[in-house]
Amino acid sequence: MATELKAPTFPESVADGTVVTWHKQPGESFQREEVIVEIETDKVVFEVNAPADGVLKKITKDEGDTVLSGGTIGEYEAGAVSSEPTESASSDESEESGHSDSNDSAVSPAIRKLLNEYEIDAALIKGSGKNGRIVKEDVMAYIENRSAPKPAPAQPTTSQSPATQSPATLGERFERREPMSRLRAKIASRLVEAQHNMAMLTTFNEINMKPIMDLRKKYKDDFEKRHNVRLGFMSFFVRASVEALKRFPAVNASIDGTDIIYHSYQDVGVAVSSPRGLVVPVLRNVDNMSLAEIESGIREYGEKAGSGKLAMDDMLGGTFTVSNGGVFGSLMSTPIVNPPQTAILGMHKIQERPMAVNGQVVILPMMYLALSYDHRLIDGKEAVGFLVTIKELLEEPERLLLGL
Repeated sequence: MATELKAPTFPESVADGTVVTWHKQPGESFQREEVIVEIETDKVVFEVNAPADGVLKKITKDEGDTVLSGGTIGEYEAGAVSSEPTESASSDESEESGHSDSNDSAVSPAIRKLLNEYEIDAALIKGSGKNGRIVKEDVMAYIENRSAPKPAPAQPTTSQSPATQSPATLGERFERREPMSRLRAKIASRLVEAQHNMAMLTTFNEINMKPIMDLRKKYKDDFEKRHNVRLGFMSFFVRASVEALKRFPAVNASIDGTDIIYHSYQDVGVAVSSPRGLVVPVLRNVDNMSLAEIESGIREYGEKAGSGKLAMDDMLGGTFTVSNGGVFGSLMSTPIVNPPQTAILGMHKIQERPMAVNGQVVILPMMYLALSYDHRLIDGKEAVGFLVTIKELLEEPERLLLGL
């Protein structure tokens, strides 16, 4: 007896999701807790695990289809055994019939749509999926290879003008179209929303990184041995931000209609890059965290983001954000505030520059800092004071330890 396979229950802030990849096809068996399908939402990708051993009987939501929270996406039969032929038998049948498993009947509706869009015959592509099934990566690889310039033929004895050469000798012009992911679309929507709904300004300052770099160089080996995590720069900036947030509560606040919400805690979002776009997981109650705990939290989020394992709870909330564009080589930028927060700190590339120190020109490792803020709530004086506080705390790290 077939049982409905349902999408997970999404959080209240997520209305629906999109079926990204089916890892099983009708007739294929699976084991309990094995991933059957992936569903992408505005924030994260949910993996739907098999509730029991069984066989997938029917797919009701194909790749690319929209599914509601808890909605039916297919049917399976618990405890059943797959009736599909073994791999050897399947290959024998393919050889006898003269067709490969990568024919038009062996592709999902989403792949078939992609093939039709680019006018590609499925028989030309060798599938890398199970039983030779064609997956999206196979199609994109074929398209890329097709668009690569072809080797020029041997030159004939008589010269040819460019106008008489065949298109193959000149290479092909190529365009590739693919739908924007839900995460990327949501990021775009929120950035535009922030620009439209905020009176956003950015103030800049610069910081001498030599004291922090010297401190890190002196203690990084002992720190790693003691805490089993590397000592980076982010933990210092997050820690300094927390101290500054306590001194300037408006920067840690948010606007709700005509009300101002002041938070007694500091939950700091740390912008990290993932294969699906920029995400901002949140470190909770950072005021109670040591530098080692901050570094461990950032590393864990980075690993989760890289493998697509960030959970919805990891990214909910946050009262302030720290973004480090310097890891990509950015010298200066104006970060965009992540609503409903009212400010974001942007770190940048460390670069040696000549600086005047006590009447002498000294080469120092300098970093530009940027604070973008919502001027509806935060005055320029508060914003500048906040950034100067971070500068003072980091140029004299003893202040972080002594609470000065």
